[in-house]
Amino acid sequence: MTATVTVFDPLLGAEGASAMLRLAEAFGTYRTYSAETTEQNYGDLPQRIDAAANYVRSGGRFGRTGEPTSTLADRTNYFRETYAYGEDVRAPGIEPFLHHEGFVEAARALHGRDVIVPAIVYANLLLPGQELAVHTDVPEFRGANRLHLPQWLMVVMHHSGRFEGWRMPIATGVAYFGDAVEGAFAYYPDGVDSPAVALPVRHDAAVLLDTDSVFHGVDRVGAPDAQVPVLGPRPELRFVGDGRWTLQGAGPDPVTYPWDDLRFSVSWKAYCFADEAERRAWADHADDLSLEVILGRLEDDLRGRGVLAGERPEPKAFATMLIREHIRFPQPVPG
Repeated sequence: MTATVTVFDPLLGAEGASAMLRLAEAFGTYRTYSAETTEQNYGDLPQRIDAAANYVRSGGRFGRTGEPTSTLADRTNYFRETYAYGEDVRAPGIEPFLHHEGFVEAARALHGRDVIVPAIVYANLLLPGQELAVHTDVPEFRGANRLHLPQWLMVVMHHSGRFEGWRMPIATGVAYFGDAVEGAFAYYPDGVDSPAVALPVRHDAAVLLDTDSVFHGVDRVGAPDAQVPVLGPRPELRFVGDGRWTLQGAGPDPVTYPWDDLRFSVSWKAYCFADEAERRAWADHADDLSLEVILGRLEDDLRGRGVLAGERPEPKAFATMLIREHIRFPQPVPG
């Protein structure tokens, strides 16, 4: 079944869109997505090892292979910061975006649920030469979210289909601001066996869909042969004024970029509840999942498929087995 997608163009209007650029500048410093951590890192794997390993193996949406793994890692290690998480507003001025009524109405239609609670707003900044590997987003379940459990595990949970009774449907809106023209949003509305649809980047445009279920990614920013800098272990991207950003990566000297070279998007996520009773159950942590219950159900699933016999493997091997068995990515299309 074709995924439901709502496009907004424009989203905020000229004044509101300009305010989003000023908000990004005021926030100041951005660190990479790979720096995110969680309370329980079962398997001791990177948070999105599923998407990263597929990207290295496949060469991305267009099958660009042949580069060193370190270069591929820098291409997909983009910059992210959270502007709001629940009641924790970390970027003053984000409130009109957080409570955007158009997003709320589209979220109601997406999942057929009436009670919409905006939950997360975060920004992504991609440098020339970077892209966002094809993936599905991190879902949430009662007792299981990105603050407590590994992100790859929750992706496995959703793709396994064994936890739908605990899953909280989420609507995601992705909005674009600025003058970058490369880095189309590519998504697979008809599933992994059908072609992708590529939406071009346009200032003050947005798209809303179920990104937990629909595979999607971002095509390469800049020229096809754009060389991404070596980022090093703790890179920072910082706004320094006069429309300029500096990257402090592995080299001794910072690299400077004008705004127009960067792809800037802001993502909105909202929980979609059927009614207030379901919302209260979520808030009260009724029937929360524990890590051991999750692993036990996934282990039973693998045994039922004939994939696992004997003792459960050690955490890293078991994690790798779960990812391989449950997450099937779209195949690249050389281009």
